[in-house]
Amino acid sequence: MNAVTITMRTGLTRGLIELRQAFAGFELLNQLLWPVATLVAVFFLRDREFGDTGIELGLLVMPGVLGMFIALGMLLVIQYLAVEREDGTLLRAKTLPHGIHGYFLGKLVTTSGSTLVYLVILFVPGAFLVDGLKLNAPGSWLTLAWVLVLGLAATQSIGAVLGALVSGPRAAGAVSVPVMALIGISGIFYPITSSPDWLQWTAQVFPVYWLGLGMRSALLPDGMAVIEIGESWRRLETLGVLGAWALAGLVLAPVVLRRMARRQSGSKVAEYREQALQRVG
Repeated sequence: MNAVTITMRTGLTRGLIELRQAFAGFELLNQLLWPVATLVAVFFLRDREFGDTGIELGLLVMPGVLGMFIALGMLLVIQYLAVEREDGTLLRAKTLPHGIHGYFLGKLVTTSGSTLVYLVILFVPGAFLVDGLKLNAPGSWLTLAWVLVLGLAATQSIGAVLGALVSGPRAAGAVSVPVMALIGISGIFYPITSSPDWLQWTAQVFPVYWLGLGMRSALLPDGMAVIEIGESWRRLETLGVLGAWALAGLVLAPVVLRRMARRQSGSKVAEYREQALQRVG
């Protein structure tokens, strides 16, 4: 069995174990809280009109909600890394052959699995609550699939890079503020054509905008593309930008994680624990 196969198997096993733990016992309630609360909000918004467009707000928001939960995987990875650097998990992974690659793959599996559960909770009831979703059109499910895969890879690998750069849980909380701001300006819930030009250009640099656009292109009627930039879904551009971010992140994240792991030691973990005890005290 070669090193790649061992790394893949180790990462997959680690990720599935962590995923099962994340949805066991009391943790299950924490995991269900936000998707269920979001679904309730969609229920109350479903029949409201978006401005004077005649478009129901629920129809416009539903793809954005799905995209938002995919994008929030970035924050999950940052938080995982910040905590597991302090509790010694990363140090233990470092001691194994190809352990950092397996650790990174495991985090992708855990976070992607959690995100997929959130999406099922939102999408299955949402398909019945919201009228007009393009569920039977040829190519819709294919578009949804590649946007989902590239969106997960791009956002989570970026989260791994950012998580490797922060110093601890407190710094991870500080990083979450600009990440949430980025999600807010990226038109994840609605087209950004009403925003200033400079904001539109800024949003298009990052993958979150293209993630929202891709989800809308998969789920909304083709006629609604008129409210997008260029009055088009720009699927080829979406594929290119999300693919580029995903590839860059998947290449860069293991490199940054390895560099971070080299600085980890038993004394460093003990120092982290002492600092955590002081914060609690």
